[in-house]
Amino acid sequence: MARVQLEHITKKFRRHTALSDLSLDIQDSEFFVLLGPTGAGKTTTLRLIAGLDSPDTGSISIGGKDVGNWSAAERDVALVFQYYSLYPHYTVRENLEFPLKSRHRRFTPDEIASRIAKASKTLRIEHLLERKTDRLSGGEMQRVSIGRAIVREPRVFLMDEPLSNLDAKLRELLRAELKDLQMKLGATFLYVTHDQVEAMSMGDKIGVLNQGRIVQVGTPSQIYNQPHDTFVATFVGSPAMNLLPASVRAGRLAVVPGKLEIPLEGDVALRWPSNTDRITVGVRSEDVLLGQGGLEAQVYAVENHGVEKVVTLKVDEHALKATVPARMPVEVNSTVSFTFNQRKLQFFDAKTGVNLFAAREEAIHG
Repeated sequence: MARVQLEHITKKFRRHTALSDLSLDIQDSEFFVLLGPTGAGKTTTLRLIAGLDSPDTGSISIGGKDVGNWSAAERDVALVFQYYSLYPHYTVRENLEFPLKSRHRRFTPDEIASRIAKASKTLRIEHLLERKTDRLSGGEMQRVSIGRAIVREPRVFLMDEPLSNLDAKLRELLRAELKDLQMKLGATFLYVTHDQVEAMSMGDKIGVLNQGRIVQVGTPSQIYNQPHDTFVATFVGSPAMNLLPASVRAGRLAVVPGKLEIPLEGDVALRWPSNTDRITVGVRSEDVLLGQGGLEAQVYAVENHGVEKVVTLKVDEHALKATVPARMPVEVNSTVSFTFNQRKLQFFDAKTGVNLFAAREEAIHG
């Protein structure tokens, strides 16, 4: 397997800049997820690594070697798309054999049989080998599509939203299977998705991409708990992080003076250097604590999600969401008390959206 490095990549399509000064470092045997909304540049990144497109500027290396002048075949990477790239009138076995019979590879019949047996056992599709692929379910077809990549034993797996066409239950099952597969193979995976649940549940590292630029790279925990800016804060997490305009004066955080105002305590108070008139305070829904503290709000809506409820609170014109256990009695139009878990509060620059404490840590540590 191989380490993949992209350095200062820019790619334009006519007047549209798909990627701008993008740098990534994907470690050998790492499950790296590239997360971003539609149009962020995710698929373009995969195509550049695969050699299907060329960057305008910057370099790409695989296994420590610059592959800028290498063809797609020479790079030895495997692409798995959201649309199953299978031959419908071939059997599963014939589809798995196909990439091993290209003129670039010279495998004996025994080697081909061995690779197919190994891949089909790993993916649990042994019983499907003699079936035509046009008679398979969506989940079975995606397994075969992944199998076509596995039999090649490539240096890098590139996956472009491979589960997006499947139903929710099957997506959940295959998420776990793909992660288990990557660990068994010890392979380098670059997985592209717009689904933050996939990113959080599968990735060793996540790179958040927005408008062709990498916003933040980190572990799922870092991305969720220490978002670099308001884009990451709201894109990752469901419900999205509550963002409220606020000010800090004399050690007190105020969103609505006199109504939505709390004294800053402990480390938060110590880290705050001075009075600030315009900031954005962020708090996750699970860190809005109902039935505690001295703040009051009206319950505007209640969504029952099974094991939990998502409650929308209103204080004047400001709305915020709280996640509570399903057993907690909460009624619409009632008045409830609440407070925030101050250790989990995030503070963002009102103009740039950048996390104030994260920016300070980056400046200190370079």
